This record gives sequence, C-alpha cells and structure tokens, in this order.
Amino acid sequence: MSEDLADLFPGFESRWIPTEVGKAFARVGGSGPPVVLIHGFPQTHVMWHRVAPRLAERYTVVAMDLRGYGWSSAPAGDPDHALYSKRAMGRDVVAVMEALGHTRFHCVGHDRGARVSYRLALDHPGRLLSLAVLDIMPTLVMWEGMTAKRAMQVYHWTFLAQPAPMPERLIGGAARFWQDDKLASWSGTRTLERFDPRAMAHYHAFFDNPDRIHALCEDYRAGATVDLAHDREDRDAGRTILCPTLAIWGSAGIPAASSSPLDAWRDTFAPQIEGAGVDSGHFVPEENPQGTLDLLLPFLAKSA
Repeated sequence: MSEDLADLFPGFESRWIPTEVGKAFARVGGSGPPVVLIHGFPQTHVMWHRVAPRLAERYTVVAMDLRGYGWSSAPAGDPDHALYSKRAMGRDVVAVMEALGHTRFHCVGHDRGARVSYRLALDHPGRLLSLAVLDIMPTLVMWEGMTAKRAMQVYHWTFLAQPAPMPERLIGGAARFWQDDKLASWSGTRTLERFDPRAMAHYHAFFDNPDRIHALCEDYRAGATVDLAHDREDRDAGRTILCPTLAIWGSAGIPAASSSPLDAWRDTFAPQIEGAGVDSGHFVPEENPQGTLDLLLPFLAKSA
C-alpha cells in the first residue's frame, strides 16, 4: 500500500493474485463462509470500507479491484472490447476466489461490479451461494429503455463508450474534476460530504492515470457491445440466475428514477429476486452502510 494512502481495512491482508491478464489486488479479512465484494465506477475496493469490517465478523471477506481499477492490472483494450467484458471480469473473480481456496462463495456487487456479479451468476451456475446487486438494473434493460430522461441521468454510458481516444483525452484533461463530479452528482446530497476524505484519496490516486482512464472507457465500450450481446443471448435462451438473489437500491439512486428495479430483474434474469430500497443515492454502502447491512446480513445468513 502506498504510504500516503490510509489503510481503511485494518486487520485485513493485502493480496495480489494472478489472473489471465496480470494480477488482481484484494483485501482479505475475517473468517467464516466466503463473501466477495466487487466495487463499481469510478471507485475501487475501498468503497466497501464501511461495511467490510462488520461482514468480517461473520464471513471471510474478499474486497477486490476489478481489472483496470485500483491496484489491479490494466491491460490495453482489444478491438472488440471483450477484454473488459463482464464475462472476462467474472473469470477474474473466479480466479481470485479459487486462489484463496473458495470454490463456491457469496457475491455482492455495486454498479459495474454488480454487472460483473450477475454475469458471473449466469455464466457459472453453481458457483455462487447467493448474489446481491446494488443500485443497478440489467444492462439490456438500461440500453433498451434509454429514454431521454435516462440518457440525461447516465450520459456517461454513451460518452465513455465512444471510440478511443476521444473520451480518454477529454477526461484526462481534468480527471479529478470529472471523477468528483460523478461521485457528487450521483450521491443523495449531490455533494461529496458522504465520502470519507481518506477514501477519496484512494479514488483519486488510481483515476488520474491514462492507462486506467482507458480501461474505464473500455469497460463501458464493452457494456455497449459485447455485454449487451451476452445479455440478449441469455434472455432469448431463457437463462436465469439460479442462486438466491437480492437487490438493494438507493431511494435517490439510478434505478429508483425509472421503473421498479425488482420488476426489471424479474422480467429478465432473476424471477425470484427480493429486495428493497434504502435512504441513499447511488453509493449505497458508503452513504447508508447500516441500511445496507440491515438488508444484506439477513439475506446472507439464510442463503448459506
């Protein structure tokens, strides 16, 4: 860990684990059934710092950085963007958990991490003991329902998916400003007041890097192409998530601004999903950690 960045996971071990594209970074702590926590955009594993210690009282917690994010490897994208597909990122999660000795595990994902998580559940039936998706609806629901209102709310979906190097160069000219604007505008208060300044230092440290800005854009390019194709293939084939599934969303988050998140999941990949909203914007584990835990802990306990 860099000496100028605070350790927000006291008692957790730091691990760099080999994957098909380099190394993935993870913090590992606690004991009990394994739970992997997967962050979203534009953040890192640090976003779990307010809930991971509580989870570690009952579970072995693995908070990892996705490829391209945080301290994990950030390979250059490929022409069809498959390198940053959620399918490929899901393989990283499996590799990390197997290297730590966990063949089956609970999976909790937020934002882009939730997209990796539900893709993993569809691609690897039987791997997950349970799945929790935080403040998202399926990728195909987002794209196929891209109204003017939603497009204004998530304009970054189309901006980041533009061909390289246009979004990379525009973001790179004011990377910290752009990142802070996303964090503030998607929070419930529309400010940065809910974020720990020490966590913000972690987010800034990884984001102000051309290779990682490129990786983030590739993540969204994959979302507009190969990820959407994978979702459509599974929907058309009638594939659904087999493990118990929970949705948590912020009352002022992205899914809450449109149709019911539960209906969106039930109509696509998770007919048996349960869930509820909490008083929060998009960044549920940081804005309302207790509300998140109040829903997550009972769900994990009954899904063992």
